[in-house]
Amino acid sequence: MESRSSDRAGEVRDIVAAQLPRCRIDSVDLLGAGQDNTAYEVDGELIVRFSDEPDPQRRAAKVNDEAELLAAVAAISPLPVPEPAFTVAERGCLAYVKIPGVPLIDLPLPQRSAHSMSIAAALGELLSVLHRAPLARMAELVDADDQPNAVWLAEAAEMYDTLASWVPAAHRPAVEAFLATPPPADGQELVFSHNDLGIEHVLVDPDTGKVTGIIDWSDAAIVDPAYDFGLICRDLGPQAVRVALRDYHADPHEIEAISTRAVFYARCSVLEDLAYGVETGHRKYLDNGLAALQWLYPAQPD
Repeated sequence: MESRSSDRAGEVRDIVAAQLPRCRIDSVDLLGAGQDNTAYEVDGELIVRFSDEPDPQRRAAKVNDEAELLAAVAAISPLPVPEPAFTVAERGCLAYVKIPGVPLIDLPLPQRSAHSMSIAAALGELLSVLHRAPLARMAELVDADDQPNAVWLAEAAEMYDTLASWVPAAHRPAVEAFLATPPPADGQELVFSHNDLGIEHVLVDPDTGKVTGIIDWSDAAIVDPAYDFGLICRDLGPQAVRVALRDYHADPHEIEAISTRAVFYARCSVLEDLAYGVETGHRKYLDNGLAALQWLYPAQPD
């Protein structure tokens, strides 16, 4: 693993030298590897990211499409987003100037909780803007992601089967009751959204908790507006969702429906995060998921 990282670090140096010949390169550090991309930090200022898509044509198309998407999002977002410095599409590479801040998931839970309501308000403002973006224009840049809720529930049940032993026994009855309950109805009107607004993609000032940017737009899609609110519920709790929805552009009936579906997505996605943490050994995802069980699947009294 270390050798592969070192080899890619050399590739990063070569690419940056070719694209930004006046840039002096002192350091290249592996920033992290997610489910879709591997990212490096150059001199603490430039993020160079590589798509893990194995097919060369799809990889190049994804990079070009994301660069165009980021430009469109930057034009409307109330929060900073990555703006491409360059792309090398045939190598699956996209680079952008680093946005200040640290991923919210990296803050200790007490510190995260202290700022959760102000963070939720900022994320609610972002979603309100994104969800009003012209659908026809955004559909030119991203695909629809409209998986039936019954499929969400079935996949959650499969994941639970593999990780039940990681779920504390006191929470298992609530999980199993949820998995046995019919999902919310489909058929909601779709909107453009980030589609992966977990706290690993929310950058904050570690001292003030102010949101400094939103990263990783590779999953952006035309989706149920409740999904990203569901990730807020998963990571920051139900009160945070109420704050995020406070100024949302919808009537009370629709707000209630979004809130209901948000809880559904939160309960499904926390099992996905737990499974990812167990499978990869990324402890922060596992710890985040276990903490979220407290409000998503309350322990049953003795």
